[in-house]
Amino acid sequence: MQVDAYPHEGITELFKALSDPTRLRILALLLLHTGELCGCEVESTLGITQTRASRALTTLRRAGLVAARRDGAWVHHAVTPQPQGLVKAVLAGLRQSLADDPVVQADVANLKRMCCE
Repeated sequence: MQVDAYPHEGITELFKALSDPTRLRILALLLLHTGELCGCEVESTLGITQTRASRALTTLRRAGLVAARRDGAWVHHAVTPQPQGLVKAVLAGLRQSLADDPVVQADVANLKRMCCE
């Protein structure tokens, strides 16, 4: 017996996107930082490769958590501006719970040092 695709594939993609520590760290940065971040800022802040950052951001974008804006050769990322339904609830819960995480706090502090120095 063949089983058809799960009818709520978007929900599956959302939770898959949240299942990786690097993607959660990137999402936390975007949630706690005012404004957009370029992929290179994500790479430098987290100490990850361009490939890893790009793949993680693509997964977050496909799940509806992140929006991207191209400006020439640069791609700027931000949390989805007007999330709906489950995405809105998940982002609100993550913003609140990740703000107190020591790894996330260190990432945010690192980003602030990079931006201000």
